[in-house]
Amino acid sequence: MNKPTSASSLYDRVSRVIPKAEWLTFQDDVEAILELKRRHNAVILAHNYQTPEIFHGVADIVGDSLALARKATEVKADIIVLAGVHFMAETAKLLNPEKTVLIPDLEAGCSLAESITPEDIALLRQAHPGVPVVTYVNTSAAVKAASDICCTSGNARQVVESLGVPKVLMLPDEYLARNVARETNVELIAWHGHCEVHELFTADDIRQLRENYPGVTVLAHPECPPDVVEAADFAGSTAVMSVYVGRKRPSRVVLLTECSMSDNVAVHHPDVEFVRPCNLCPHMKRITLGNIRKALEEGRHEVTVDPAIAADARRAVERMLAI
Repeated sequence: MNKPTSASSLYDRVSRVIPKAEWLTFQDDVEAILELKRRHNAVILAHNYQTPEIFHGVADIVGDSLALARKATEVKADIIVLAGVHFMAETAKLLNPEKTVLIPDLEAGCSLAESITPEDIALLRQAHPGVPVVTYVNTSAAVKAASDICCTSGNARQVVESLGVPKVLMLPDEYLARNVARETNVELIAWHGHCEVHELFTADDIRQLRENYPGVTVLAHPECPPDVVEAADFAGSTAVMSVYVGRKRPSRVVLLTECSMSDNVAVHHPDVEFVRPCNLCPHMKRITLGNIRKALEEGRHEVTVDPAIAADARRAVERMLAI
């Protein structure tokens, strides 16, 4: 996406979600980042959960995990800065092995990625011989390498059904697997991983929202518990949620996902009231304008993938992208 050339000209875009006084504290970093990107032939990929000053201020490519994975293959720059969590940076490196991939904070992790190991997958394959393994992209490169194919919340059902088999191991998000299982005839064997953001939402939250905000449309992410998804009006990935708001234009909406998602979607829809009972992802919030600037100034922190696992991990991601 093309960006204006100065921080001051960017403010109109985010003025509904960032107070002017707060934007003034961001302006020096925004200006510096725009110049550093030009100087180093760098691009910034930002996930939908990044804060608006990053998402709308300095990012060149934005989206959910699937969109970032696809668009990463089209990047022409020498340097990719991943404004997101570590598994996303690894995926960008897998798809761009010749490019430098930086993550502004090495501690930007993911509860799902930490919930499963390649050794766990080996044991599951022993317990379920011949059953293919579909792994959510919210996993390490090593786990991807131990899998047959990857998926995202936006294409999970499509990936599962593309295999043409009656039974699939779907890892590691238990709730995503259970929600997809309701939509397909394929038997899904789930793991016990959960997203620390989405597992906190409850069906009672939705009941209270409907009582306090009459007529509200409730959109839930498929990493939420099944009773939450069932009680919502619609469930889908962050990209699908954004499309839903744009097409349906509900007068009042709540997005049951990470906090910054509502702010980023609201920028484009001034006519929609966004109710914001959300949960914060502490890992996503480790990424800031300040450490993006440092990443570009100092070339830190470079993300690498062990060549011993890179080929198999890349194959699992590319199989997903080919569907």
